[in-house]
Amino acid sequence: MLVIGVTGGIGSGKTAATDRFQQHGITVVDADLASRVVVEPGQPALQAIAEHFGAGMIAADGTLDRRALRQVVFADPAQRRWLEQLTHPLIAQEIVQQIQASSSPYTILASPLLLESSQRTMVDRVLVIDVPEALQIARTVQRDDTTEDGVKAIIAAQMPRQERLAKADDVIVNDQDLNHLLRAVDRQHEIYLQLAEQA
Repeated sequence: MLVIGVTGGIGSGKTAATDRFQQHGITVVDADLASRVVVEPGQPALQAIAEHFGAGMIAADGTLDRRALRQVVFADPAQRRWLEQLTHPLIAQEIVQQIQASSSPYTILASPLLLESSQRTMVDRVLVIDVPEALQIARTVQRDDTTEDGVKAIIAAQMPRQERLAKADDVIVNDQDLNHLLRAVDRQHEIYLQLAEQA
């Protein structure tokens, strides 16, 4: 099974790209969704987070208050490491199960932390969706109703753009409109179908 890792900084257009791969019938395993599964109510990880960070991390409906948790862990590297040590093995387990269940010609693993984590070992190739930082900030501020400083803090916590590009096997530059991105994904899809046949 050929597995393609898709990654990129915040606001780069990863979701629009992976949605297009899905339209071609390709299974997309989303690491962010896997990370939500492992902290759902009733899961041991949610209990551990509440015990470590306090009950304020749990929303009124019993789910994780992701925004509150994000504010704490992006401000404190030691807290972020604690959270990653708890959740990363659980997320990896969930991702592997989903990849093994895939029956499409190849499978996409979409992950913002693909290159920063052991998830890199789960993929055969890395596709980076790249965007200039100014555009990245503008898009994220608009999409997430957040501040420019908030976005810059997230970018600073992610792998530097040049380092990410250096580790890519394939790159789509998403600095134009949506149609431009979709056409680029279509081209990559044809390439990956050929690679999958050879695998």
